[in-house]
Amino acid sequence: MEAQPTAPKAACVVGGTGFVAATLIKLLLEKGYAVNTTVRDPGNQKKTSHLLALKGSGNLKIFRADLTDEQSFDTPVAGCDLVFHVATPVNFASEDPENDMIKPAIQGVVNVLKACAKAGTVKRVILTSSAAAVSINKLNGTGLVMDESHWTDTEFLNSAKPPTWGYPLSKTLAEKAAWKFAEENNINLITVIPTLMAGPSLTADVPSSIGLAMSLITGNEFLINGLKGMQMLSGSISISHVEDVCRAHVFVAEKESASGRYICCAVSTSVPELAKFLNKRYPEYNVPTDFGDFPSKAKLILSSEKLTKEGFSFKYGIEEIYDQSVEYFKAKGILKN
Repeated sequence: MEAQPTAPKAACVVGGTGFVAATLIKLLLEKGYAVNTTVRDPGNQKKTSHLLALKGSGNLKIFRADLTDEQSFDTPVAGCDLVFHVATPVNFASEDPENDMIKPAIQGVVNVLKACAKAGTVKRVILTSSAAAVSINKLNGTGLVMDESHWTDTEFLNSAKPPTWGYPLSKTLAEKAAWKFAEENNINLITVIPTLMAGPSLTADVPSSIGLAMSLITGNEFLINGLKGMQMLSGSISISHVEDVCRAHVFVAEKESASGRYICCAVSTSVPELAKFLNKRYPEYNVPTDFGDFPSKAKLILSSEKLTKEGFSFKYGIEEIYDQSVEYFKAKGILKN
């Protein structure tokens, strides 16, 4: 039995309108935390409706803050023991990734960490990074294993500028900036490195990552091409359940011995392997299985060994991830029952 904290711990979740943040806030409230969360526009009822609904299940306060406004994090972070920085600017259609994603991601990380340093109460900061900060490289072959010592090749992204290059570059540079600031300012930082996430979402809108993970089932050609592009760029289709990713955040936040980076990946596969699995499990959706000469094997796997050796165990495998995502899409009216 884990000893329950006597006084309610306080946590701040930066970026409360997102897919991961919504589930993370729910988990923290269930564990008895007092939670402050930040949103860009508290008046946007569609984006905050799930947060207002969560207010009934615990002590949740919503604050206005913007990644580009350093002062705006002082109040929500003040008095908190833990800070989870989940927010990141995402705009895959951007014509100017440098100013739309990369600069605000770096600036946002530094602004949040500055507020943590100022607060004086923050014992640990947990930053949500991304597998996109680990696995993108020019290596060839299959069966490569990526762990926390690996970093995405930023020179390759900068020079080759493959499709969607702005996002992995923003995540890699933001995580590196976080480590630099944390070391210089004596901040106890941990980064969680999740993969593509699926499972049900509490948000009003369907998160883009679930749409991508479900594209072979929905038959959305644009997103299927996105999935193929993901395998070509990042070396695999690696998927986790959003709840496991959030459980991993709380796990490393509370575990005294945790330090450094942690990859959180339930399964590494390829588009053709995933399609075969989905076609067999959900025959009613006629998932395509012929991808011509597209690589059938993933180039690499992302290892979560460090996280599981620390004592974490995944609750959901590929079957449960997709069963729950299919049910969620049915409930949303995207898939027919």
